[in-house]
Amino acid sequence: MKPVIALVGRPNVGKSTLFNRLTKSRDALVADQPGLTRDRKFGEGKLGDKPYIVIDTGGLSGDDEGVDAVMATQSWLAVEQADIVLFMADARAGLTGVDEEIAQRLRISGKTVHLVVNKIDGLNADVVVAEFHALGLGEPHGIAAAHGRGVTALIGEVLDNLPGSDEEQDQLDDYKGIRIAVVGRPNVGKSTLVNRMLGEERVVTYDLPGTTRDSIYLPFERDDQDYVLIDTAGVRRRRKINEAIEKFSVIKSLQAIEDAHVVIMMLDASEGITDQDASLLGFVLDVGRALVIAVNKWDGLESDQRDKVKRELEVKLPFINFAKVHFISALHGSGVGDLFGTVNVAYKSAMSKFTTPRLTRLLEDMVSANPPPISKGRRIKLKYAHQGGSNPPIIVIHGSQVTEVPGAYKRFLMNAFSKHLKLKGTPLRIEFKAGKNPFEGRKNKLTARQQQKRKRLMKHVKSKK
Repeated sequence: MKPVIALVGRPNVGKSTLFNRLTKSRDALVADQPGLTRDRKFGEGKLGDKPYIVIDTGGLSGDDEGVDAVMATQSWLAVEQADIVLFMADARAGLTGVDEEIAQRLRISGKTVHLVVNKIDGLNADVVVAEFHALGLGEPHGIAAAHGRGVTALIGEVLDNLPGSDEEQDQLDDYKGIRIAVVGRPNVGKSTLVNRMLGEERVVTYDLPGTTRDSIYLPFERDDQDYVLIDTAGVRRRRKINEAIEKFSVIKSLQAIEDAHVVIMMLDASEGITDQDASLLGFVLDVGRALVIAVNKWDGLESDQRDKVKRELEVKLPFINFAKVHFISALHGSGVGDLFGTVNVAYKSAMSKFTTPRLTRLLEDMVSANPPPISKGRRIKLKYAHQGGSNPPIIVIHGSQVTEVPGAYKRFLMNAFSKHLKLKGTPLRIEFKAGKNPFEGRKNKLTARQQQKRKRLMKHVKSKK
């Protein structure tokens, strides 16, 4: 399970800037997907072979009224559910009373906290971070998030000191079968669907948002196939839970998505597609999981409402057009049985293996039918392809000028490979690698020899004169 890192601190200390730095490995992927616009409050990143999830929180101002109180509630819930907290302060503003209040609460939280002093660019780092030792949170990390200074060292130290990741992976590997994560907004019917798929009341359900909190793993067998349902469900006491608190229960959904082979994303037909739905779907796409869309509470809609929901799916979610959509009623069971067949097909596609000759032949056919454009006066050459991984399938294409391949041509290749390889229910990733030119540097050597020969010839001509 990937560690979750929460960014907290006063407003305008640079949390969002650091968030963008830590998740930059996914920015290009997001930008390459047309129609994918969302409020990125969470994302994933990777340093070397160490992945992580980052949560960006609202600013803690010390004000217990109105909107500030709502943001504070979200932020502290993120702290509660995170594995690591990066507490950010502003080097230029210096140590403030609000910083001290935040530090006091973090000290009693029991969480692993790293103190980060941002905006040290142009300042003497040793001097400006000295006063922050008074917070009692260990050695401050001086960084300049806007320029990337100190960020790699910071996240490296954070990840190096994480315990238990190997044990958690071993536990995950003990589960046999296709792992299915059921995710969606609060009260969309996740636990009801899990119970219906299991055929028994294994997960307690209430008609109240927020009855689920921690992910649980439910192994079962159906038609001689082993499955593990991952439900973001550990029973929470019945109490009044507002949307502000629920917002960061999404953290467990992110971890469930990471652990799954296939994700069933539940949407509420009666409420349409919300920004939070798009955010979760965007994260599924970021991590490359196979996907099935289940539009719940379908049986209670009139025909004109159903048409409206279908149009909304086409307009708002074009970036997940590889996923099959099922219209279901988790409560009454209609359409639920059909999910298993789609899950099996998506899993098979996500775990598919392809030979290098087959991928290379397909690449040659695509390039022949639709050559890549000329860039800077030189033609982009795509030479051969091989598989670089599964879940999601990754195709690595080698060639020259590959850094100049435009996004539109990359999408053409993704769509063409998906079609010819008959991939269903899973995204496909394309990676480019520049092949080493065996003649690189030879031109300059030849030119030098030619120049030396010319000098000798000129010298000989002058001596004759």
